[in-house]
Amino acid sequence: MERTKIDLEFIFRASPAILYKFFTDPANLVRWFCDEVDISGTTYTFMWSGSEEVAELIEEEEDARLRFQWEEEDDDEFFEYKMYKSPLTGETILEIQDFCDDDEVTDQKQFWESQIKKLKSATGG
Repeated sequence: MERTKIDLEFIFRASPAILYKFFTDPANLVRWFCDEVDISGTTYTFMWSGSEEVAELIEEEEDARLRFQWEEEDDDEFFEYKMYKSPLTGETILEIQDFCDDDEVTDQKQFWESQIKKLKSATGG
């Protein structure tokens, strides 16, 4: 099955520094992304309804960018968060890049939109 890269963009009132904490702190991750998480160095073990997925943090720029690679995926696939202030509006822009099977694009986009709705609620917008 062919894999497709997904690019999503969301606008936040919260600063990049606050968003960064919601991507790297276990207590904040469980508020919007997963049921449980264990972080050991650069290894993140995410748990949802008894299912476990392991991702390695492969690139990081504090308060600006995080790139993860799922344990079971190809080396050229990743999921990434980029966050920065818009020079025009002052709002924080969150860009997400992810990969999925061709027949899962709609479901994957809905997953991220659902999770980001929770993240906006947790960060105050």
